[in-house]
Amino acid sequence: MPADALRRLSAILPADRLLWQPAHLAAYQSDALTAFQSPPLAVAIPETADEVIALVRACHAGRLPFVARGSGTSLSGGSLPVKGGIVIALNRLNRILRLDPAERIAVVEPGVINLAVTAAAAPHGLHYAPDPSSQSICTIGGNVAFNSGGAHCLKYGMTSNHVLGLRAVLATGEVVEFGGGRREQIGPDWCGLFTGHEGLFGIALEITLQLLPRAECFHTVLAGYRTLEQAGDAVSAIVASGLLPGAIEIMDALALEAAKAAVHADYPPHCEAVLIVELEGPREAVAADRLRLDALLAASQPVEARPARNPAERLAIWKGRKSAFSAVGRLSPDFIVQDGVVPRRRLGEALRRIGKFSREAGLRCANVFHAGDGNLHPLILYNGRNPGELGRAEALAGRILRLCVDMGGSITGEHGIGVEKRDYLPAMFSSDEIDCLRRIRAAFDPLGIANPGKMFPGGEAPALHAHGPHPLERAGVISRE
Repeated sequence: MPADALRRLSAILPADRLLWQPAHLAAYQSDALTAFQSPPLAVAIPETADEVIALVRACHAGRLPFVARGSGTSLSGGSLPVKGGIVIALNRLNRILRLDPAERIAVVEPGVINLAVTAAAAPHGLHYAPDPSSQSICTIGGNVAFNSGGAHCLKYGMTSNHVLGLRAVLATGEVVEFGGGRREQIGPDWCGLFTGHEGLFGIALEITLQLLPRAECFHTVLAGYRTLEQAGDAVSAIVASGLLPGAIEIMDALALEAAKAAVHADYPPHCEAVLIVELEGPREAVAADRLRLDALLAASQPVEARPARNPAERLAIWKGRKSAFSAVGRLSPDFIVQDGVVPRRRLGEALRRIGKFSREAGLRCANVFHAGDGNLHPLILYNGRNPGELGRAEALAGRILRLCVDMGGSITGEHGIGVEKRDYLPAMFSSDEIDCLRRIRAAFDPLGIANPGKMFPGGEAPALHAHGPHPLERAGVISRE
């Protein structure tokens, strides 16, 4: 690695914001997919957009790989450090630069927490619609990189549907501006292309978000079912009816067990699955839709259907759902959160076959997912200390992904490809299509230094940097004396 590139970094940031000691790097060696770990060469912590631009330009000049990182909640290894590269941590770029309730927009830096946008907009009767399960800690920059969704994406769409404008620094060091403050744009949808790029193009510096009026009324129902397939069939019936709830979610028995243990969630007993359906909108519209929903749920023969009687009960229902991923950690020392999509009409079939795969692999699998758009999140439980168990878990995850593709779905709904699913990309795209994706990436990053080794099959595997003197020490940037 060229020493001058490292010297440039030390000229940009003070010593306390250029981390290199092993104890400091440990916190950055993986994201939420802890099965992959690799310490970075160094971690740069900028506090301004100008510092981010200077860091990227220094990396480009020295051909130094870099990975942008927010809160590290990626579940696909998307913010995993790369061999011989640095992490650019964006948490301190956490200002809401402008909030215009008349235009219903917020302009934010990439390190702003997702839920903080809604908190800032709430006094104006507005909210930011995308709500990933990690919304209390994940950042908008990461949401943009992976086109995050959430429980309410059925009605409101993904992050890409709410990003109106972007100011970004590309991997070449060029600063670009895409879109603006309005949805009506002329020409190519550059914001749509940039959103979901998984850090392969560059780093977003300012994001203009669309805000929406908060719903006047909510009606949330919790329905318990004897089988997971029954719950999936109920979802198909609701969607086929033309009803458009704000959210439709499913949790299976194992996920319910975890949520009860973690947050004492009160769910119907003796059920293999629960269905959460939430209507929202004007009071009159919700009242009319409620009658239709009640009839559909009654026809699906649940063990129990329990509507939330007040806001506190509604929040309690969602608290159990939002905590499900982390709560599974109470049941197993390790788990893989998978992310695939199947057509809604085949949800019941998909769930039945995933259960069969799980039994054949000898591993437990908890199912938590955005049922309304067919986005499955099987949580595969394993113990990494048992020889061969991680391999069996990964094989089961791959089998589920192939099932999704065979059913006419996708290998990802909102978690991205990262390192976890890059070898499955050819199952979904032809070689010509993958070549086209590579050429688009190269147009933004000719040197391939922005988050290399991610998304595309055959990329360099993550690895530890060599033993011996730290490269920053060899470059004269740091000293152990």
